[in-house]
Amino acid sequence: MSTWKRGKQILVERIDEGGLPLPVFISSIRVQPPHRVEGTAVFLTARADAVPHALLHNMLHNQVLHSQVVLLTVVSEDRPRVPEQERFEVEAYGDGFFRVLLHFGFMDEPDVPAALRLCHLDELDFSPMRTTYFLSRETVIASRLEGMSRWRGNLFAFLLKNANGNLRFFNLPLNRVIELGTQVEI
Repeated sequence: MSTWKRGKQILVERIDEGGLPLPVFISSIRVQPPHRVEGTAVFLTARADAVPHALLHNMLHNQVLHSQVVLLTVVSEDRPRVPEQERFEVEAYGDGFFRVLLHFGFMDEPDVPAALRLCHLDELDFSPMRTTYFLSRETVIASRLEGMSRWRGNLFAFLLKNANGNLRFFNLPLNRVIELGTQVEI
């Protein structure tokens, strides 16, 4: 358990090193707008203040941005259940960017698509065939960098590779998910 905890901490630190603040990214989009395509892109992210790596990779490789971009964070509450009326918070940044927080209790089964359908906003369309979910997948490479011995780095890489992903846990539709990966040295 200590290897898992320390490995996750180092992984977050390494990912944050290359992080881009969200206001900077949105400002750059306003200055040099990319090609926009129809639909809604939902990027799952744990960080509320930075651009998800999956979004950056999508922009870099596909050079497009959906007309609606939702940065989604799932929050696990310290109570058994969260009522539907308290399930979501939405913040609009303009230019088609939204921040959505979904709250679930520890006894709730987190069904992200069902929870997003509760967001009754005219600007957001979460129709199943118009919504694509983007997930980041990190591949850990054990190295000689400071923070963790090499054998623990290899153990953490093995554990992370075999951990259950967000796809099934959040009940995301299999045919509407795109995973974009990055390699991280720990």
